[in-house]
Amino acid sequence: MTRLSVNINKIATLRNARGGNTPNVCEAAVNCERFGAEGITVHPRPDERHIRYQDVLDLKPLVTTEFNIEGYPSQDFIDLVLKVKPEQVTLVPDPPEAITSNAGWDTVKNKDLLIDIISQFKAAGIRTSIFVDTNLANIEGAVATGTDRIELYTEPYATEYPKNKEEAVRPFVIAAKRAHELGLEINAGHDLSLENLQYFYQEIPNLAEVSIGHALISDALYFGLENTIQMYRKCLK
Repeated sequence: MTRLSVNINKIATLRNARGGNTPNVCEAAVNCERFGAEGITVHPRPDERHIRYQDVLDLKPLVTTEFNIEGYPSQDFIDLVLKVKPEQVTLVPDPPEAITSNAGWDTVKNKDLLIDIISQFKAAGIRTSIFVDTNLANIEGAVATGTDRIELYTEPYATEYPKNKEEAVRPFVIAAKRAHELGLEINAGHDLSLENLQYFYQEIPNLAEVSIGHALISDALYFGLENTIQMYRKCLK
């Protein structure tokens, strides 16, 4: 069964736009779990323009499902993750100025960096995942880093889905099969939505988890958070 992890960054973005503590990020996370989310994802960035480092600390004792912290492995990020010890850390290669994640790791070029960081997290008992595209060289290179999982970067799939869904998903099917052959577990995320999620789920073998934020929180404006989470869960059955 594929787990749904809800990324709550956009809730923090809304809070930060006005100041104060409305909407309350911690309350939102608890409600997401109560409504059926099987994990909570946060992506703190150095400028704290949405999730703040303090949010991560505040969320740790409240999240009862799976806590997934994703981000670029700066020293501050590494220190935060080792302090919080979430169930999972997802490493992304985006620089501080990026609006959102827009590429996967070159696991060959960054092999030594990733080995060093991943070994620290695994020594602390934290499951590791790294953001990758469908390039098989990067999938195969991920094995050498020691990571437990990869997270397939699905923006290209989401972009091409309305044009030709079979062609859009094909490289992801090939990548997922290769990852499974190599013993890697498979997550996915970025621009997955009610429109394209079910087909992706049906086509991708051995999909452990999807992380969804922007589309899900946007849909919640129309359908309500509880209904929206249930709608996304139905796509994964």
